This record gives sequence, structure tokens and C-alpha cells, in this order.
Amino acid sequence: MSPDSQPAPPLSHRSRPGGTRAAGTSSKRRPRKTLRAKQKLGKYTIEKKLGEGGFATVYQARDEIEGIKVALKIPHPHLVTGAAMEDFRREVRMVAQLEHTNILPLRTAHFVSDHFVIVSSLGLMTLEDRIARRLPIDLALDFARQMLASVAYAHSQRIIHCDIKPDNFILFEGNRLRLTDFGVSKVAQRTLRASGAGTLGYMAPEQAMGRPSFRSDVFALGLGLYRMFSGRLPEYPFDWPPPGHRQLCEKLHPALIELMRRSMELAPQRRFADAEAMLAAFNRIKSPRRPRATAKRSTKSSRRSADWKTIQRRQFLQEFGKALETKHNCTQCGGPVSEPMQGCPWCGKQRLAHEGTTDFPQQCPRCNRGMKLDWEYCPWCYGPGFEPSSNRQFTDVRYTGRCQNSKCTRKVLMPWMRYCPWCRRKSRRKWKIPESTHTCGHCGWGVVAGYWGHCPWCCKRLGG
Repeated sequence: MSPDSQPAPPLSHRSRPGGTRAAGTSSKRRPRKTLRAKQKLGKYTIEKKLGEGGFATVYQARDEIEGIKVALKIPHPHLVTGAAMEDFRREVRMVAQLEHTNILPLRTAHFVSDHFVIVSSLGLMTLEDRIARRLPIDLALDFARQMLASVAYAHSQRIIHCDIKPDNFILFEGNRLRLTDFGVSKVAQRTLRASGAGTLGYMAPEQAMGRPSFRSDVFALGLGLYRMFSGRLPEYPFDWPPPGHRQLCEKLHPALIELMRRSMELAPQRRFADAEAMLAAFNRIKSPRRPRATAKRSTKSSRRSADWKTIQRRQFLQEFGKALETKHNCTQCGGPVSEPMQGCPWCGKQRLAHEGTTDFPQQCPRCNRGMKLDWEYCPWCYGPGFEPSSNRQFTDVRYTGRCQNSKCTRKVLMPWMRYCPWCRRKSRRKWKIPESTHTCGHCGWGVVAGYWGHCPWCCKRLGG
């Protein structure tokens, strides 16, 4: 690895303008061909150029087969030859095995019309774009947790990212961050080693000397967190405290500031061993915000302020929250809902599209509900199939039902699936709720009488 390398731009929205030209390269180099809007590239139609760097150009395109928008990363032709191509294939195979809600999977990577194309889902913007605007402290803390979780998972799989920075975290609906450019960054740095392009940025000193490790990713995470919370990016020699330290002290717990300081140590052995250890330290901080000088005393009146709806929903969550995984809230009434629900059981508002995060590694572009990487169809909404993001067959303890189609290849179903993710056959099973014997009189699926006024599966009014 070399400090003189220009990492590839992220697989989603706009990268920073003004891509650096490699120093010392020949002026006779064949000029890069920019794809035009409405130009066809296999099954993709180019819509616009999102950005360009020293390694690749990123386009927004439409997949005409699946009917969705995607991001196409197309490395510059003179950089994707010989050994670099073999590196790419090896890295892509490795990344295809990763399955985590905060890691952006590659949909596919192959040659299309003489272009090597890396395809991924299209996000809203990069974290770099988002932190350029005012960022509420609670949202920043949630982003920090997601950043650490993604890299911790990669480290648990013995994978070093080598290019951790806000530009490589892509923001999706529901404020979900997903880390991208796995493997691509490694190949980019090997390929551009002698180009003279790029700057140190978030790179650890030992990585700049060609000796990356898990602690190098920890260093980059520390810089990224510091930048997000303070608005300032520390620079070499990273003397503590860097500019922006006062802003941190005004809003963050000292333990979180110490976590960043330790991760930014110049000596690798003084940092956290890996992102798993860093995430564990973050989770031990029970209240990452700066502690208040005084706490308001509880009063009888404040204890009485919770209305009957709050008490009712709290009781519901105690009884059924775990079984139904009601981790989200209705955008209209605030009642607890789960990702598969087609409507709010409290107020009856339809939920044609899920509004919130998901524990699955990817989301259906139609209904925004989660999908596993090997599913061919969305089991929550009916529509055209998708090209699986992985050839691997993933097991899951949540598979408790069976598809009744004799020609189905996998047959396993999760609770509340409306369609089989392997054959798209509508499920005949009437899903029931543990600890509840009540069912909807219209669809036959399980409901919770005494709490709900509407069926969350067919949206009909209960008892109507």
C-alpha cells in the first residue's frame, strides 16, 4: 500500500469534484471515454454521471430488466488489466460472502460491452455529504454505532477494508449507513501505487508505508468519528488535542472522546486491536452524550404524564414485542409496528413501503423491506424478480415455514412472508402469533385482540 494512491469513489452518490490526475503519467495516454446519458450498456441505461476519481467513474443507471436504479462503478480501462483483473475477481468473490445490514453488497461485477462494471444499489448520498449539513447529536451517535458495526463485522471475517472514510459510507432510507468499496480500495491502491495521485486523508501511517492491519482501519475510524462530531479532520502528526476538541467536550461523554483519542494513536500497538474491540468499548459507554450537571427531579405529576396509550403500548411490547419484532413506529400515530406489516394495527395507515431500517443486508427497491442476498424475489411485495447478490445459499434460524409449490427449489419461508422468495408463489400459510389465539376474520392471519383495531396483514378493521 502507498500514500500516493487515489481511492476509488463510493458506489453511490456524488464523489468530491476535481478528481486528481496521476502525476508523472504519460500525456499520450488514451483519453477516458465518458458514457452519455441514455446510452445503453447491456441491460443498463445510463442516466447521469455521479463522479470521477483517479481509479473509476461512477454513473447512475437504470436496470431495464429489474426496473430499478443502480450505481455503476467503471474502473478506467488502463487500470483494469493483467494482474489487477485477477485481483478484482478474487476480491469480489471475497466480498460476496459478507452479509451484514451495514455493508453494501455488490449486486454483480462483470464485463459489459468491453467495460468492467461493478454494480451496487443506489443510495441517497454519502456520509461525507450528510455531515456537511447540521447533524443532530443523537443521529451522529447512531451513525457512529453503524460505522463501527460494519467494520467490526468485516474484521470478524478477517477482512481489512483499507479505505475507511465518510465517502465510503452510503446513506440509505431510514438513516441506514452501508460501507462500500471492499476490495476495490485494495486493488486501487496496488494499481495506483506509483501514480503520485491522492493524499493521505484517513490513511494510517503504517498503511502509508505498505503495512496495513486491522489497527489501520481502527485509525481511520477514529479520524472519521472525530470529523463527524467536531467538523474538523485531524492532520499529521495528529497531536492531541486536535482542532475541534472543545466542540467534542461540549457534547460528548469523556469516555467517547477517550475512545477516539486511543484509536488515533500514531503507534499501532496503542490502538484497539481491531474494530470489534472498538465497538465493544463504544457499547460499554451507557450514555455517550455529555452528562448534564443536574438532573430534573421526578415528580408525581411527571409520572402521571404518560397517557393510557403509552401504557397500553408499553404493555403490548412486553407481551408481544419480541415475537413480532415491533422495532419500528408508525409515522402517523407512533404505534409500534414490525417491518413485514402491510398496515399499522393501531390506526390503520397502510404501509405499502417500509419506513425504517432493516436487519437484512439489502432492501427491496419497491417496498423498502429487507432481503437476504440469495433471494430471487421479494417475499413482502409482488413484482419482478432480482438477480441474487450471492450464489451462496444462506441458512437462517428464522426459516420456520415451507413453500407448498412442489417445483420450488428451496421451499423455506420466514414468518409473515406473503410470497416465496425462491418461486414467487403466494404463501397459503395463515401465519399465527405465539401467545395469541385470535385471527383476522378476513385474511385468517394472527392478530392481537384487545390491543389492535386493524389487521396489519390485510389492513381490514378488526371486528368490522
